[in-house]
Amino acid sequence: MKKFKVLTLSVCVLLFFVIIIVNFFLLNSREKPNGEYRVEIERAVTSIENNKDLCIDDYKYIKNIAVSKLPDESFFRSDNEYAVRKINDLYYRFDYEIISGVNNATIIVVNIVIIAFAVFVVGILIYIERNVISPFNRISDIPYELSKGNLIMPLKENKSRYFGKFIWGLELLRDKLEQQKEEELKLQKERKTLVLSLSHDIKTPLSAIKLSSKALVKGLYPEIEKQKKVAENINSNADKIESYVCEIIKNSKDDFLNFDVNNSEFYLSECINRIENYYKDKLSINKTEFIISDYTDCIMYGDVERSIEVIQNIIENAIKYGDGSFIKIDFCTEENCRLIKISNSGSTLPEGEMPHVFESFWRGSNSDNVNGSGLGLYICRQLMILMNGEVYAEQKGNVFSVILVFRMA
Repeated sequence: MKKFKVLTLSVCVLLFFVIIIVNFFLLNSREKPNGEYRVEIERAVTSIENNKDLCIDDYKYIKNIAVSKLPDESFFRSDNEYAVRKINDLYYRFDYEIISGVNNATIIVVNIVIIAFAVFVVGILIYIERNVISPFNRISDIPYELSKGNLIMPLKENKSRYFGKFIWGLELLRDKLEQQKEEELKLQKERKTLVLSLSHDIKTPLSAIKLSSKALVKGLYPEIEKQKKVAENINSNADKIESYVCEIIKNSKDDFLNFDVNNSEFYLSECINRIENYYKDKLSINKTEFIISDYTDCIMYGDVERSIEVIQNIIENAIKYGDGSFIKIDFCTEENCRLIKISNSGSTLPEGEMPHVFESFWRGSNSDNVNGSGLGLYICRQLMILMNGEVYAEQKGNVFSVILVFRMA
């Protein structure tokens, strides 16, 4: 903001000096008689004295010649500069015009143009400061506050034609982050309540098992039948504990991510073009060959934004775990479904780990020293299922491929 104000002040000072310099040159170039008109008047006088025909068009400065034998007051009235000569008992008035230099009217017009231009430039700078710089400064801290988790204060409405949509998008982002935060807190509360409840339920059969086992160790039940009954009770309580453990495992595997999917019809080219525009330059910087095979455009069923997200997740995995040689996208059609195959070279995943690649939080043995959460392919699978599609992976040699199956509309 301060730099822009300095820039505005500098422009104003520069325009002020331009006005002064231009006026200096104009004032030094204003009309100054150069004496050439006198030469023309003398030529005209000579021609008249020699009785030669006189044509005004032959003269540059002389505009009119008036003749009078006895000049009166009207003879000396003229809008132009003039000189009077007496020739052969007649008085001649030679009206002339000085055309050299810059006149006052020109100076005024030039100054008006320069001042108008200066006002226009300053007006543009003020407009930019009020409608671009100031609104931007007001919202420049918003992303930083959102990154810190400050989601309480809503964003002020702004009708700026330049930042209105940006602020609207930030407000949607803030609402989304706040909603996700509330859902996460709610989920954590439910999980904690569940764990506490199951822990309490486990304590009862566990205590019974411990008491029964201690009684058996101390020989408090010498009868065989009694021992069998105690053993059955231990087995029953163990089954209860096993059921609680199974419930904990089941809940831990439940979907912990919420996905909003808006299924509709979209063109395959819309999705692929956006992927190509995003990754073409990015992969060229990495020296990775990015190949998109020829395909026939078609209408597919699903959410175009989520479909792009799925392909991006797979390509990002290919960048992280591949050798950077190539990433290729192929297409084919099977039973009214369009298959999109994303392949990359440099796969080192053991065949025994292939069935686990779509599990949540699972990371392969080739993920050492590679940052990640183990959720990329899991999210892809969940999204494809919500779009009535499917996804699977295969590995041939050192080429790893993920195949997306979309239903054609």
